Amino acid sequence: MTDVPEISALAINVAIPEQLQWTDERRGEAFRLLTITVRMLPDGTLAAKAYGRPVAGGRGGYVSFRVPDRPEFTELIESAATRAGALWSAHGGLGRAVAEGT
Repeated sequence: MTDVPEISALAINVAIPEQLQWTDERRGEAFRLLTITVRMLPDGTLAAKAYGRPVAGGRGGYVSFRVPDRPEFTELIESAATRAGALWSAHGGLGRAVAEGT
């Protein structure tokens, strides 16, 4: 392949350690924030949104929340992005089952 593929998105999901999880409210419903989705923007910077489950139970909607601007979240996001980069760069190629569509 001689052309460089255009990458439209790079994203990872990061589990929020229990001690950093928090509760927030949207549309009158409380959510416990459990994961952060981190995207790498075209300029190489990172953007992040938090997602979770309704405290009252049930599936709830797919609602994003702002990640608090605190050093421990910055560290979590940046270290997860660095780890994901290392994992991507060491990939083992397309697995046989995936390549065969199974």
